[in-house]
Amino acid sequence: MRVVLFTGKGGVGKTTLAAATAALLARSGRKVLVVSTDPAHSLGDALDAELFGAPTELDKGLFAAHIDTRALVDDSWGRLRGHLRTLLAGAGVDELVADELTVLPGVEELLALGEVRRAAQTGPWEVVVVDCGPTAETLRLLGLPEAISGYLERLFPAHRRAVRGLITNLSGAGREARPAWDRTVDALDGLAEQLRGLRGMLADHTTTSIRLVLTPERVVAAETRRTLTALALHGLAVDGLVANRVLPGPPPSLRGPAARWLRERHDEQQVVLGELSGLPVPLRTAAHTAAEPTGVPALLEIARSLYGDADPAAPVAAPAGPLLRVRRTAGSGASVDSAFELVMRLPGAADGPLDLTRVDDDLAVTASGTRRMVALPSVLRRCTVTGAHLNGDDLCVAFAPDPAVWLR
Repeated sequence: MRVVLFTGKGGVGKTTLAAATAALLARSGRKVLVVSTDPAHSLGDALDAELFGAPTELDKGLFAAHIDTRALVDDSWGRLRGHLRTLLAGAGVDELVADELTVLPGVEELLALGEVRRAAQTGPWEVVVVDCGPTAETLRLLGLPEAISGYLERLFPAHRRAVRGLITNLSGAGREARPAWDRTVDALDGLAEQLRGLRGMLADHTTTSIRLVLTPERVVAAETRRTLTALALHGLAVDGLVANRVLPGPPPSLRGPAARWLRERHDEQQVVLGELSGLPVPLRTAAHTAAEPTGVPALLEIARSLYGDADPAAPVAAPAGPLLRVRRTAGSGASVDSAFELVMRLPGAADGPLDLTRVDDDLAVTASGTRRMVALPSVLRRCTVTGAHLNGDDLCVAFAPDPAVWLR
């Protein structure tokens, strides 16, 4: 099973390339599902078909669907939110305050991602291609499982044990109320398990990969670099860049204003493509077509020019290794003279601002406008940060034992 997510700045053609990739995979004899989590829902326009919440077969082996996030919110989240309101009200929280506390930011995107995981695990599909929203929305979407896990842990620490302990001490919660509380705890545990599953799917580089679509323009390329760094910060694998709408060079014999414009645009695009080729991610190009590519036949033509004889589902690049590594740089055993280095792989981090902050047992890393709280390994929790530097694509943070707590 493979899950391939396409994202990019709005208007670069990510929906078209996601649909084209799915169409070519289906022609190779595989069962493929292409779904859209983009609120704009333009996937049906690219496929020239009317899509619904349930998968519709458009061509042999090619199925497509739009995820109906509103229905998911009304169904799945509506029930759990009711349980949470009951729990908070029973704990003495004002009804209006309880209602506000159970508004979970990003729940629509989270449920859409959950539907992708459910389709990948339970459907007959060999490949699931996902047309995600624009990069800013996708970054928030892909970071949601980890962020909401932290939200729930703060609101209801150690779900089952803490909630059941709270229930035991609640005045007025008699024996007859226990089944309702148990349902609330079970609902919380179910959500926590779903979040762990989503995070596991996204972090599994052998199963899931992300492809960034762009047009060869400086503004778009700059956003792509920032997105590459932000995704790496979340430990997510980008296995390729796709430059769309690449213009051909005009023949030397062509003259006039149109030829001059085409030649200048072509040269500008080639400069940007040359800069992108220096990134540690393989780059493919798709030519600019004269007619708007809609419908399966037109999409197949684009996909064949993009992939050639290569397998569109195969990872374009091998995983770059784990996001985090800890290595000892001095000393041995429990020596207070020891030194350690936390190495985090962040492609493109040198192109923008980078900020590090130690927050208790976490390291807050902010790069390209994205922040992640990195839980420090146990040995580093008893250390202090002594410095940091970039070594190519690696962020290296130096630690030394804190004598006050090192041997405790």
